[in-house]
Amino acid sequence: MAIEIRFATADDIPAMHGLIMDLAIYEKEPDAVTLTQEVMTKDFVNGLFQCIVAEVEGRVVGMALYYPRYSTWKGKTLHLEDFIVKEEHRQSGIGRMLFDRVVLESQMYGAKRLEWAVLEWNTPALNFYNKIGAHIDPEWQVAQLTEDQIQNFSFTSA
Repeated sequence: MAIEIRFATADDIPAMHGLIMDLAIYEKEPDAVTLTQEVMTKDFVNGLFQCIVAEVEGRVVGMALYYPRYSTWKGKTLHLEDFIVKEEHRQSGIGRMLFDRVVLESQMYGAKRLEWAVLEWNTPALNFYNKIGAHIDPEWQVAQLTEDQIQNFSFTSA
């Protein structure tokens, strides 16, 4: 099985969107994805994110989607938003190849940190991250405001 790891192009958006849907199903949130392929394509073309894909026999079977962030303590960082390999291709080394490429991109970017979030119940992912020596910080919690909360936010009056 020949595996090609390469940068995504706009032509890969349908396959990438499909992987995102697969992940949403795996995470028991199939209705949570509201991002359309059209918006994703526009955002990709505008450089809001980058993606590395894994291709087997002309078919995208994995991806690592990331973008730059800035840490007030460290400086330049990269955030790995989604790291997905189709279930039938897991345990084949594709995940490690994708992750290695993201680390290489982090090095070339001069990142002081590569960061991502992982669900506490996702044992296969946690095992992978532990195996590569990642630090999983138990003290930090992910906080978010939804689009609805942002639009209906109660500002304080100054």
